[in-house]
Amino acid sequence: MRTGIATVCLSGTLKEKMQACAIAGFDGIEIFEQDLVTSPLSPEQVRAMAADLGLGLDLYQPFRDFDGVTPDLLKANLRRAEAKFKLMSRLGMDTILVCSNVATATIDDDGLRAEQLAQLASLAGDHGVKVAYEALAWGKYVNDYEHAYRLVEMVDHPNLGTCLDSFHILSRDWETSHIEAFNPEKIFFVQVADAPKLSMDVLSWSRHYRVFPGEGQFELAKFMGHVVRAGYTGPVSLEVFNDVFRQSDVERTAIDAMRSLIWLEEQSAKWLAGNAADGAAGAGGPLRRRYPMELATLPKVNEPAGFNFAEVKADDTAQLEKLLGQLGFAFEGRHRTKDVQLWTMGQARVIINEQAAQHAEPAIAALGFDVDSPVIASARAQQLKAPVVARKVQADEEVFQGISAPDSTEIFLCQGSPDGTAAWTREFGEGLEHPSAGANAVIDHVNLAQPWQHFDEAVLFYTSALALEPQPFAEVPSPSGLVRSQVMQTSDGAVRLVLNLAPVQQTAVQQAPARQTYQEHIAFAVTDLVATARSARDRGLEFLQIPANYYEDLDARFDLEPGFLATLQELNLLYDRDADGEFLHFYTATVGSVFFEMVERRGNYDGYGAPNAPVRHAVQYDSLHRSRPSS
Repeated sequence: MRTGIATVCLSGTLKEKMQACAIAGFDGIEIFEQDLVTSPLSPEQVRAMAADLGLGLDLYQPFRDFDGVTPDLLKANLRRAEAKFKLMSRLGMDTILVCSNVATATIDDDGLRAEQLAQLASLAGDHGVKVAYEALAWGKYVNDYEHAYRLVEMVDHPNLGTCLDSFHILSRDWETSHIEAFNPEKIFFVQVADAPKLSMDVLSWSRHYRVFPGEGQFELAKFMGHVVRAGYTGPVSLEVFNDVFRQSDVERTAIDAMRSLIWLEEQSAKWLAGNAADGAAGAGGPLRRRYPMELATLPKVNEPAGFNFAEVKADDTAQLEKLLGQLGFAFEGRHRTKDVQLWTMGQARVIINEQAAQHAEPAIAALGFDVDSPVIASARAQQLKAPVVARKVQADEEVFQGISAPDSTEIFLCQGSPDGTAAWTREFGEGLEHPSAGANAVIDHVNLAQPWQHFDEAVLFYTSALALEPQPFAEVPSPSGLVRSQVMQTSDGAVRLVLNLAPVQQTAVQQAPARQTYQEHIAFAVTDLVATARSARDRGLEFLQIPANYYEDLDARFDLEPGFLATLQELNLLYDRDADGEFLHFYTATVGSVFFEMVERRGNYDGYGAPNAPVRHAVQYDSLHRSRPSS
């Protein structure tokens, strides 16, 4: 599949955008007209630079408001078009995008539109240019991709075809199977973009909220499957208008964009294999080879079986050690060659890393996941442009396959075991007398704060590289504003990541750059939370203090047994219930930017106590501001 991207997707100058696209590995680019107009580079210099970078110049865009106009305006439009055709000759480009008229069309007549498009196609032919006519979702008279294609057929000129744009098609819920009936020689270009499902006018939706494939909710694999079945062989190019992407690092955004196309290519191949057309080869056959466009796939991996460990990095580890001990974790000793500690409770393992942590307050630094084949899983992640993380090892030490997540959390792919043990734990505490086994626990979920400019990137990263499925996102109120929360999990819930997009912190908080002000946490599941909480209290644990008003509201909502309610309040436990079960949990105080949560799931409860999140946010906010010295 030939990959492309429109320069409008990226921040920076045209030169910076082209360099970033080449670094990311794109085959070609669409030049957005404004990027050229504002560039100091001449068309000839752009052409030479593209050649040097190995980039094709696949599409010049956009040419707006051409069809359905009066004769005088048509004459002006043809003059404008000829100027662009001459410019394209200097650039060495042969395809231009012409959008259906939005602003200047006054005549709703397909016959007239076809006549005017025929004149444009004839002029384009004189200059060796192909016109790709696209139906904008908000076009005045032409807003349906099938309508645009009918006009192309009416004109029947070799220099006029259509452009299929997934956003303009899927935002209107148009049926995409009809694409298969199109003449592939008349599909001149294909653009793809994803988007969250929003209830708003389609123009604003398009201009501000498009995202890369895999970061939204459109059925892009199905769309691409129909395009492939139609026999299309040209570029598949990203056209994404997004305020965040236009403010983010250009190289990083380009790499994220390329990752999305690699993922889309694989998902499209899977869709084709699982949706064989009538008369196609049976299941298991090489279906993708039936079509002119070859779709590459990645090494296949299963979703992770569970968390292997969580790692917290810190300079001063005393508070972390105290906190884990109070929760009931056992100290398993130090690593024989590295300045790290291991603490365990059943199958829940926490590593405290003191390496290269000078002046660093405690923060989540790494996560380990149990996978079937770490080497294959790592190879897949690297093909998806994930940066490799290497750790020095000595003889007889476990070699972890590591990659870096968008928020710089290190992700390690570990060899899982049927009984949930980890061979690498033998490297800790040699000669140490290990305590007897205490309460059993597992890592239930990990909550990671995401930088605003990398939230969508993180969703795609965990979807594509770790096979986690995004769940419907929620917005949780906090004293600083709404916190967008996106759960990523395996089908069985063995791995649950909660990605939080924190609100912009208040000025007073922003004045402490050395401290991460939005907390992250690791949650551990136990079988008896009340007993765990009593034991932790006896060891001196400082619980997050829950207001009495919460328990009055809890009683009103659930009519709990008075003794049980009193126990919850006594131990600062929070409670939630749904049709499938119950959820009990408590939080520790925050150390650095990290706190811990202990949970108990009863029945088939599958949530996270979302109604309790505003309480936690408010108490933490108050604690943070009380502990901060006044200026």
